[in-house]
Amino acid sequence: MTDGTAADTGSPDTTASENLAPPGGMRVFVQVLINTAVANLTTSSLWFALTFWAYLETRSVLATGIIGGAYMLFVALFAIPFGTLVDRHRKHRVMVVSSLATLAAFLVAGILYLLFPESTLVDLGQPWFWVFAAIVLLGAVVENMRNIALSTTVTLLVPTERHANANGLVGTVQGLAFIVTSVFSGLALGLLGMGWTILIAVVLTAAALVHLMFLRVPETEPAHLEGHVAKVDIRGSIAAIAAVPGLFALIIFATFNNLIGGVYIALMDPYGLTLFSVEVWGLVFGLASTGFIVGGIVIAAKGLGRNPVRTLLLAVVVMGLLGAAFTIREWWWLYAVGIWLYMALIPAVEASEQTVIQKVVPFRRQGRVFGFAQALESAAAPVTAFLIAPIAQFWIIPYMASDAGADSWGWVLGEGEARGIALVFLIAGLVMVVAALLALTTRSYRRLSAFYAGDPADAPASADAPASAADPADPAASAAAPVAPAPGSAAAPPAEKPLSG
Repeated sequence: MTDGTAADTGSPDTTASENLAPPGGMRVFVQVLINTAVANLTTSSLWFALTFWAYLETRSVLATGIIGGAYMLFVALFAIPFGTLVDRHRKHRVMVVSSLATLAAFLVAGILYLLFPESTLVDLGQPWFWVFAAIVLLGAVVENMRNIALSTTVTLLVPTERHANANGLVGTVQGLAFIVTSVFSGLALGLLGMGWTILIAVVLTAAALVHLMFLRVPETEPAHLEGHVAKVDIRGSIAAIAAVPGLFALIIFATFNNLIGGVYIALMDPYGLTLFSVEVWGLVFGLASTGFIVGGIVIAAKGLGRNPVRTLLLAVVVMGLLGAAFTIREWWWLYAVGIWLYMALIPAVEASEQTVIQKVVPFRRQGRVFGFAQALESAAAPVTAFLIAPIAQFWIIPYMASDAGADSWGWVLGEGEARGIALVFLIAGLVMVVAALLALTTRSYRRLSAFYAGDPADAPASADAPASAADPADPAASAAAPVAPAPGSAAAPPAEKPLSG
């Protein structure tokens, strides 16, 4: 697999690594990244503010649970169709349409807020609260299409050898937005109210859209397909992934890792609130979240090494050890430092997966692959979170509060109010470690690493590829089928067993 010397012309044979970034491409990418960061920050802040506002006005955990669950559900459902749209249109055009749809949704939400008094909008027995929340939800979900497009612009605008650094830069910006979002949404809602918060979101979304309209992204028009083209191209997504040895396994492992990560999503706040007051916990978590920024800066400066797949798995091993150890005693400093280190490793994991996909998947297919991966991975964590919360509440926590639990686990976890949560963290962390270590021994890991490095000796022959994976009537689907290997590249193998075992 070579670095290539020509830009993607839409040919099915063009691989991601054969794209040549245009002159000044990195400068354009930075502008796209900043623009997307502002748009995402605005959308996330309004969504967070809606959740806070709903709970403060109704005191209904059910309402906030439905809002949060609906968001994750729709992100998962729309990721694949969004990825298909990204592949079939210019990335700049996709971003503009996404911003227009988000702006329209926020404007309608603002009009509804002006037309109805708050007492009507927060009445859960009437439809207007759910209509209002659904419109904000629509704007937030559509905005997510920009994140898929952003991942493909790395391939489009950044030289291959700089992909890892660019993905680290994305992680840095996302970490900064993560911290600012929670602070900004709380301050805006508390000091200004929901109406002004909506107005700020409308103004900032419009400003990002205006900047985007004047931004020029060098890209050829994607090749138009003849015949029937599926709006939700699941078959094409699967074919593109199956054409790369071990890529399915990588996505499956990332999904499994997110399933384990759902444990921390569900129980990290309850554990923190046993150690700190709510005000102090918010400050501690905000400071610990700076690890996300530092981790992204390190990746942006140093890259991911020669084998990002290995980097990902080793980072997961360390994350598992941290997750198992940072609650073995109820020491506030141990928890805070553990969270900081855990967050500092997240950009390495995310950037590694993105860097691999950007190199081994043809550019014109990357939107569908990123969308398919996002659909699986974004749906995984909430599933575990919903499952582990009642299990911990009604079984593990009471068990650890009993004499039997203390006698069995006290030598490891010590004593304290939240030893039940600590036991869950310990088990979840060790599962992550074992899964990652097993993944390092699999054939899928070796084949994907060889394919990424462009080692023809370790890659499968083209005769092994699943010829039935592509639809001959769909040139885009056939792009995922095996093609004549470029110098130093390898043809596609059959589907692999899961990387996690």
